[in-house]
Amino acid sequence: MGDDSEWMKLPIDQKCEHKIWKARLNGYEEALKLFQKIEDEKSPEWGKYLGLIKRFVTDSNAVAQLKGLEAALAFIENAHVAGKTTGEVVSGVVSKVFNQPKARAKELGADICLMYIEIEKAEVVQDELIKGLDNKNPKIVVACIDTLRKALCEFGSKIITLKPVVKVLPKLFESREKAVRDEAKLLAVEIYRWIRDALRAPLQNINSVQLKELEEEWVKLPTAAPKQTRFLRSQQDLKAKFEQQQAAGGDEADGDDDEVEAAPVDPYELLEAVEILSKLPKDFYEKIEAKKWQERKEALEAVEALTKNPKLENGDYGDLVRALKKVIGKDANVMLVAMAAKCLASLAAGLRKKFGTYAGHVVPTILEKFKEKKPQVVQALQEAIDAVFLTTTLQNISEDVLSVMDNKNPSIKQQASLFLARSFRHCTPSTLPKSVLKPFCAAFLKQVNDSAPEVRDAAFEALGTAMKVVGEKAVNPFLTDIDKLKLDKIKECADKVELVGKKGGGGGEKKEKPAAKAPPPVEAPAKTSGPLKKAAPAKAAGAPKKGKPASAPSAKSKKASDTKEIVETELSTEVCEEKAAAVLPASCMQLLDSGNWKERLASMEEFQRAVEQMDKSEMPCQALVKMLAKKPGWKETNFQVMQMKLHIVGLIAQKGSFSKTSALVVLDGLVDKIGDVKCGSNSKEALTAIGEACSLPWIAEQVVSMAFTQKNPKNQAETLNWLANAMKEFGFAGINVKAFINNVKTALGATNPAVRTSAITLLGVMYLYMGAPLRMFFEDEKPALLSQIDAEFEKMQGQSPPAPIRGTKKTVAEEGDAAEEEEVDGGAGAGDIMDLLPRTDISDKITSDMVSKISDKNWKIRKEGLDEVAAVISEAKFIQANIGELPMALKDRLNDSNKLLVQQTLNILQQIATAMGPSLKQHVRNLGIPVITVLGDSKSNVRAAALSTLNAWVEQTGMKEWLEGEDLSEELKKENPFLRQEMLGWLAEKLPTLHTVPADLMQCVPPLYACLEDRSGDVRKKAQDALPTFMMHLGYEKMTKATGKLKPASKDQVVGMLEKARAVMPAKPAAPAKAAASKTPASSTPASKPASAPARNQSPSEDFSEPEPKPDTKKAKPAGPAAKKGVVGKKPPVKAAAKDEEDKSGPIFILVPNGKEQRIKEEKTLKILKWNFITPRDEYVEQLKTQMSTCLAKWLQDELFHFDFQRHVKAIGAMIEHMEAECEAAIGCLDLILKWFTLRFFDTNTSVLMKALEFLKLLFTMLSRKNYQLNDYEASSFVPYLILKVGESKDVVRKDVRAILTMLCKVYAASKVFPFLMEGTKSKNSKQRSECLEELGCLIENFSMNVCQPTPGKALKEIAVHIGDRDTAVRNAALNTVVAAYNACGDQVFKLIGNLSEKEMSMLEERIKRSAKKTPAASAKQERPPREHPTNPNATFLRKPAQEEVPNKLSQARAQNAHLEQSTPSIPKEFQLDLDVFENNHTCASDIPDLVQHKLDEVLEPVMIPERKMRSVSPHFDDIHNSTASTINFVISQVASGDINTSIQALAQIDEVLRQADKAEAMSGHIDQFLIATFMQLRLIYNTHMADDRLDKKDIFKLYSCIIGNMLSLFSMESLAREASMGVLKDLMHGLITLMLDSRVEDIEDGQQLIRSVNLLVVRVLEKSDQTNILSALLVLLQDSLISTAGSPMFSELVMKCLWRMIRFLPQTINSINLDRILLDVHNFMKVFPKEKLKQLKSDVPHRTLKTLLHTLCRLTGAKILDHMSMIENRNESELEAHLRRVVKHSANLSGLKTDKNTEKGALRSDDKLIKAKVSDILSEIFKKIGSKENTKEGLTELYEYKQKYSDADLEPFLRNTSQFFQSYVERGLRMIESEREGKGRIQTSTVIPQHSTESYLPSSSTVPISSNGEDMNAAAYYERLKILRQRRGLENSTPEEERPPLSSLRPSVASSTDMLHSKLSQLKESREHFQQEQSHSHSPTRSSSPASNLDDLKKRLERIKSNRQ
Repeated sequence: MGDDSEWMKLPIDQKCEHKIWKARLNGYEEALKLFQKIEDEKSPEWGKYLGLIKRFVTDSNAVAQLKGLEAALAFIENAHVAGKTTGEVVSGVVSKVFNQPKARAKELGADICLMYIEIEKAEVVQDELIKGLDNKNPKIVVACIDTLRKALCEFGSKIITLKPVVKVLPKLFESREKAVRDEAKLLAVEIYRWIRDALRAPLQNINSVQLKELEEEWVKLPTAAPKQTRFLRSQQDLKAKFEQQQAAGGDEADGDDDEVEAAPVDPYELLEAVEILSKLPKDFYEKIEAKKWQERKEALEAVEALTKNPKLENGDYGDLVRALKKVIGKDANVMLVAMAAKCLASLAAGLRKKFGTYAGHVVPTILEKFKEKKPQVVQALQEAIDAVFLTTTLQNISEDVLSVMDNKNPSIKQQASLFLARSFRHCTPSTLPKSVLKPFCAAFLKQVNDSAPEVRDAAFEALGTAMKVVGEKAVNPFLTDIDKLKLDKIKECADKVELVGKKGGGGGEKKEKPAAKAPPPVEAPAKTSGPLKKAAPAKAAGAPKKGKPASAPSAKSKKASDTKEIVETELSTEVCEEKAAAVLPASCMQLLDSGNWKERLASMEEFQRAVEQMDKSEMPCQALVKMLAKKPGWKETNFQVMQMKLHIVGLIAQKGSFSKTSALVVLDGLVDKIGDVKCGSNSKEALTAIGEACSLPWIAEQVVSMAFTQKNPKNQAETLNWLANAMKEFGFAGINVKAFINNVKTALGATNPAVRTSAITLLGVMYLYMGAPLRMFFEDEKPALLSQIDAEFEKMQGQSPPAPIRGTKKTVAEEGDAAEEEEVDGGAGAGDIMDLLPRTDISDKITSDMVSKISDKNWKIRKEGLDEVAAVISEAKFIQANIGELPMALKDRLNDSNKLLVQQTLNILQQIATAMGPSLKQHVRNLGIPVITVLGDSKSNVRAAALSTLNAWVEQTGMKEWLEGEDLSEELKKENPFLRQEMLGWLAEKLPTLHTVPADLMQCVPPLYACLEDRSGDVRKKAQDALPTFMMHLGYEKMTKATGKLKPASKDQVVGMLEKARAVMPAKPAAPAKAAASKTPASSTPASKPASAPARNQSPSEDFSEPEPKPDTKKAKPAGPAAKKGVVGKKPPVKAAAKDEEDKSGPIFILVPNGKEQRIKEEKTLKILKWNFITPRDEYVEQLKTQMSTCLAKWLQDELFHFDFQRHVKAIGAMIEHMEAECEAAIGCLDLILKWFTLRFFDTNTSVLMKALEFLKLLFTMLSRKNYQLNDYEASSFVPYLILKVGESKDVVRKDVRAILTMLCKVYAASKVFPFLMEGTKSKNSKQRSECLEELGCLIENFSMNVCQPTPGKALKEIAVHIGDRDTAVRNAALNTVVAAYNACGDQVFKLIGNLSEKEMSMLEERIKRSAKKTPAASAKQERPPREHPTNPNATFLRKPAQEEVPNKLSQARAQNAHLEQSTPSIPKEFQLDLDVFENNHTCASDIPDLVQHKLDEVLEPVMIPERKMRSVSPHFDDIHNSTASTINFVISQVASGDINTSIQALAQIDEVLRQADKAEAMSGHIDQFLIATFMQLRLIYNTHMADDRLDKKDIFKLYSCIIGNMLSLFSMESLAREASMGVLKDLMHGLITLMLDSRVEDIEDGQQLIRSVNLLVVRVLEKSDQTNILSALLVLLQDSLISTAGSPMFSELVMKCLWRMIRFLPQTINSINLDRILLDVHNFMKVFPKEKLKQLKSDVPHRTLKTLLHTLCRLTGAKILDHMSMIENRNESELEAHLRRVVKHSANLSGLKTDKNTEKGALRSDDKLIKAKVSDILSEIFKKIGSKENTKEGLTELYEYKQKYSDADLEPFLRNTSQFFQSYVERGLRMIESEREGKGRIQTSTVIPQHSTESYLPSSSTVPISSNGEDMNAAAYYERLKILRQRRGLENSTPEEERPPLSSLRPSVASSTDMLHSKLSQLKESREHFQQEQSHSHSPTRSSSPASNLDDLKKRLERIKSNRQ
């Protein structure tokens, strides 16, 4: 008992494995109770027993084992994890339970097996049971068989796979144990119950007695189909349905249930394939060629024995087939022919679809052999061809059959027709479309008139069978010429025919059968959706047949009457006169040939009246037209009479029964008058009327041939014009293209241009109908003519031919019929056009010698053979389908060891595709599929060639042929990564374009799943991409079901991928004919579209197709799910929608007190998973789902965790709506909300991501307003994942993420955000690294060095590492971040960053130097020295405004709560604000500086370090904005978009503004901004779009056109054009000239026209721009182009041409030019290119250009030119001044000018006097300013600067006459400026800027040194910009002279135009989505490096702001 007490204390699981059996027994009992108690199937308790269950069932103690089995059964039934134990437990049951003597144990063992099947583990159980059948213990075998039988009985043949069971049955019947045989018999009976006769074939070889017993048992079985009685867990809906039926009595719902049942099993599928190729006798191929027939017979007998196997293994049967074919075709012994035919039949039957490859080779041979009379041979051949037919399609062999239909031998014709009759029985209306039937019917119609009765009978039978299959209505149009007797015979044959589908025949039936036979609907859903879908419309179209029986005969009678008229006999003139006299007035007859034209006219009028009143039946058309032709007839000289005549011909043709005989009477006359100016239109009308009466194809042929027998070119041209128009009106049906081609060629060669033009126009119309093949006829024409034809074709491209409005009128039934034909036939129209092309039969040119060359051992000879083949094909152009032995020879070459030959073969196959056209279909099996194999080649160029060949083939054949059969799946099974990835990529591209696919596509799914787990990452990716495209055709359910055969681990993974694929599954392309019923007219089709709209909204493609999807999707989305539910649940959608509404009322966020604290606690104690992962695993999602269930409304949680991404978008929308109202509850579950959004960051769907970011921006705005601070728990589970998205490739996402990071710093300490960003810099994603570094730079910029964690030293060392990064963007970002640190802490940064390599240190020093040069002066009110706030144009890290389309909610929140944002930290930078940023940025709240409040005196004060102050948004901030300006800003920002369509739309909007004079002024102030965006787009096109082959060049051309159109509009308005600044004009001219020189533009269609437009634009820019700016821009551009060695010499030439043009207009424009600036530009040019250097250039044109410019200026201004050199420093050293003096002197000497001072000798050259006069002027100007109240400070500053520069200047004369007070004021002012500057100089470092440096273009101003390379300027330039801004904004008075932007403002934009462009581009990109709202960003010091480039814009906006503030 002591022992007992010990184990009694143990836990249950330990008892279960105790060594004492009683302990185990007790453990099992307790476990059983426990298992029955646990309600949660996912309870962790189950996990304890996972490893013990096998012990439960294999316990060595029988008593304990029994209890263990019961416990195990309970465990399997209730535990979620039970499936993991299947294999080991079932194996244990088989080996340790089924051998037990106790029946109860066996019963429990079987129950356990069945329970495993119920929990979806049928395959594992079945495998273990089948293994058990090999056990030596018969008890175990019996039990296994019994369990299998029970499983089949209960679950049915759908769940239990019968093939492996049937395979082992014969072996069981051979067992020595009677019990085993008896049990096997019961199992066989059960299997028969499910699959019926399919079981007979596999059991045919068992003992005859046993078979007889089985037969007896089988007969006793009920005929009703068995039903599943036990269901899987996933089939609970079926279970419920079954139980309802049982309760209701079981019978009523039988019909419904049948549809769910499996399709009848094909016995072929149950058989094992036998491999026979290796078993062929070794000498078979020698024997089959032997001379003795006995040896050949032996060889055939061996093959016959092998092919008797009903299922053969796939392999290369090519040689065997060729050998058999040779016997059939050439063997003289008919007995051997019959044997070979039988072998072929068996081979086809055994291989089925796999034989399709060889079908095309053997069919022609068999058909030819039907000439044999011997019945046994004929019968063998019939069996062979019938078996072959079942392996292929009728379309593939149609060419071969048609070729023998007019054979001379009646036997061949008869057997071919009989073969077709038999084949038709296997067809359905969908597999026998009219395109296939039409040529057959034409052949049959010839045969029904054949002299041989057997041929006629065979044709009747074939036609009758066709009529039976497709319906009388479909065949009748082809039988119009047949008499009633024959038609009745055909109908009689049709009645006798029994289609294969209705016989319920054997295994050879085709898969399309179920669609044809209505009775068993069972097969359709399971087998294939393809044929069913095709068949359905056909049935719908067939329905009216019963309702309108008269329609077909009426059509027939009309056609019949037409044919009678065609053969109308020609009447003599006397008879015609008699007939005409009977219907025409006598006076009319008499005056017809009168000599007086008036009488003839009167006669015509009577004639017309008579014709108008005549009835159709009594109108003798031929007689009447002959009367009209009576003398003078068509030679009538009076045009009025002639017009009447022609009009009457038209009337007769319209009203009467007009025959071709009558037409021939008048046609000659009509053609003769068609070119007549007065009568031409009447003639054309008459011809059209005759066309309607006699058919256009016939009349067209007649008219064209008549016109070209004449020599009148006018007639020829007008005939062609008429024909072109007639084709549009009548349509193209029946037109004989070949008949026209020669005449059209004649016309193209005509000397008269009108004839050539008409011919080209006609070709254009024909191209509409025929497409590209038409061009093939004219490839031999001259290039010039061919280019005209191509241009015409190009015009027509993309247009669809108009619907015919004339021609024979169809009855309603015929229209329906036509619609049906169109629908069933698919692209038959295209095929018909291709059929018109004259095709050459090249089979006789493919000689055996050529074929043997291709197969030679020497590669050179093989190449020679291939060259010959290529030559034959290219010579023939268009070829027939018969290419002899070539396919097999080319197939071998695709595996050639020489890759060059493989590529050559692929090129030949491409040639064949183009040349053969649609007939290529029959070669898909034998030549197309081997091309796919080449996709597995290791060389990429070979794979690329194979892919292009494949696409060329598919273009001709369509995809259907490729997807049918097993070939594709077999290829996919090959474990070749190249083959798999190429093939999957190809399928992913092609499948979305198909409306339907063959059911065989399902066979590709298992290998597709294998590819999902392939070792190669590329294969896996391609497989994942292909999943949605497979799913769109096969459906999610089918594909999920197919995962049943995968291993458990694989299955889970694949099912997850299927879920994802389901979310992005593309919608099927809509098939227009199938969308509406076939009879529905086109107008009603749109009406049917709304019905499908909700479903379509579910597809992700919507997101990309709609430019602005937001409003639409919001409306459509609620309807989408509702509609879906309605369909699935078969309930009205309205109710579903109402139910949704009820569910969704009430709050969505539920406040759980202390819920968040509890979650934090649980995570800390590791009770739940810590939110930390690389990719989210299922357990994280499940955990979050559980946690959220208490905090969110049930319906919202369902939406949030739904697999469909659209539900996520909907859920986020709901959260946005409720967030404000339920903010407390939302904050309560903030951690969970943020965690859910981190999951969305791992989704690939952009629309969800954008919606998520929109929500997060609103959320953080709300949190900031509530002064909420994130805790570390919330931040650590969100921020790292947000930072992942900062590296997103899409700009718009990155901008949003950065905006959120900005907001984050308001609700979470920046110093805590810093470490997350540092972690982000370690990413492999370079974009993420660079963005994180930029963010770090912003943090340092805005929060100083204290933000760096853990210490500034450690942080900067890590950041500095990235200076050496491979990626340029990362390097720049790292450099800029270190520069930000340098600006914050100075030289100390060099200690902090540690050791850098010499290269990296030099980069850093250079960047610091550049940033110092570019830093503008800081305000006196700044808190720290100005160096801490640089504005660095290169500093890409400086935060740009993250602008987006801010939702109304966000703007409302901001407007309402602006007063709460007073505490937002910001750093005031009054003079560093960029107004674009300022006006557009809402992400951060910052007040605009109140400019009015600045005291001007402060500017002169020494710099004091001010106190830190905060700024916030004024409550009236929104009032300041001008909506027009912001709209224009937004539209302009879109001009630079990378998306072509976005850019075009933006340009169109701007163009609309520019074209309306009243609106154009709105663009004022935005010109520079617009031009920058425009030339950025030009640069983007040049560098990116033009190089991208995927983009359509038409789109690029359209974009170019829009840009140039806009520019032309802009530069036609002088007021706007003059706003363009110099820097912008320089870049614009650079862009336009580059475009003119781009050779790629010429390749675009109309490229020349584009270049002409650019030329015009350049002229317009030169004329209309500000002349100073454009001249300055051209000089700088010339300088840059001469410096650059990389550029084209043509570039400099074009710039100089522009300069010459400007020089030519100087006399008119000289007064508007600022000569000081121009001369400064020339001076700078001459510094870079002194005279000597200029002369060294290859061309002397630059030197001549410069000289001409200066000479012209001197000529126009004379000596005054020297007064305009005030901007040049050290002018005495300037080469320019010396040059000007020489020119002035020279011109003075020439003109004999006198000096101003009346001194004749060189007073002009006296420098002293000139300088004195100038000094006087300058100082006068300065003292004027000092004296004025507004400009006093500016005057003092200029005076100080002047004194500094000219220290010896004498001020006494100017101060003498002023008061003492004024003199002391001036002295005091100068001292203050001096002390201020000295103090400033002591403080400033290299980055500091002098507070006052006065520069303007006053003569006295100091000048700006510009380095010779044009890169940098000194810091004074930037202060100058600041000063100018102050002047412009009214802070200081501005003189009229200063209206032009000063040089110092313009110079930087030239010197660093790239920097300016980058900066401006950033602003443009960031404002991409900004609309309706504008944002301000307090801590963004970023600005354009050239504010002057947008100066006028700044001026206007600042003035507006000032006025609004007042």
